[in-house]
Amino acid sequence: MAVEQVQTAQSKRGLKKGTKIKMTREDKVFALVTYTVLSLLMIIMIYPFVYVAATSISQPSEVMKGNVWLFPKGFDLTAYKQMVGHPLFLSSYKNTIMYAVVGTVLTLFFTALTAYPLSREKFKMKGFISKFYLVTMFFGGGMIPTYIAMRNLHLVDTFWVMVIPGAVSAWNVILMRSFFKSIPESLHESAYLDGASDFQVLGKIVVPLSKPIFATIGLFTMVGHWNNFFSGLLYLNDSGKYPLQLILRNILFNASFSANSSEVGAMADMMQYTSTESLKAASIVITMLPIMCIYPFVQKYFVKGVMIGSIKG
Repeated sequence: MAVEQVQTAQSKRGLKKGTKIKMTREDKVFALVTYTVLSLLMIIMIYPFVYVAATSISQPSEVMKGNVWLFPKGFDLTAYKQMVGHPLFLSSYKNTIMYAVVGTVLTLFFTALTAYPLSREKFKMKGFISKFYLVTMFFGGGMIPTYIAMRNLHLVDTFWVMVIPGAVSAWNVILMRSFFKSIPESLHESAYLDGASDFQVLGKIVVPLSKPIFATIGLFTMVGHWNNFFSGLLYLNDSGKYPLQLILRNILFNASFSANSSEVGAMADMMQYTSTESLKAASIVITMLPIMCIYPFVQKYFVKGVMIGSIKG
């Protein structure tokens, strides 16, 4: 569509295909300002990641002196060795992956089952149910009633307490419902004429056409489960079920406690503090690396899903 518009504009101006349009002085100034601002924003967003990565592999003495700004000073993987050497690190990493994968699948499954009938005009109860979901966006039971509910459901200290609560979000339902409404009604009608049921229409027509919104909600949900720390702290007692975030918190807490202990000398305190800073940087890298590796594969769907879901009614 955009190419056709450009070709039409060129034909109206009497320009041949491939002819370069001469930029005016105002266009050049605008392009220069745009590229400059975007470059500054890129540097501002990338620098913290570079700094954290450099700090995590630099020599502790260089970090202590504040010499690490952009490139690592020396090379030291002690912080990573301490992280990986923790007896619960690998099990917590596996637990977090399972929580993120299972929780994302459940969220997408139940959100699609909820959003599809709410997007259909023939569903008479859609108005009441939509308002019911909206109420949950403004009012909640609170931490203690929620904990009592999880305990009465026998979910405390189980795998499912990390993935079932919050599996269906009102915001996700509204976003997916808006996307489903953008699918042409003619596709549904043709499927019904061929004898398809609502479940077949959802699984064979709606879902394949809704990859952008599934990628968007899936990425948000996976990041939420990956960074979920409070649920593990509140509901889990078995350390074998701890997520990665809780183990990293315990490692950093123990390191900070040792650094502030009065039983060690001033120099040992300073070196321990430097080790703590390296541990913090290493924990950030370990935490964000998997999500950063996944994001490029869903980026094209992610942008489209956010835009379409935001402008449709």
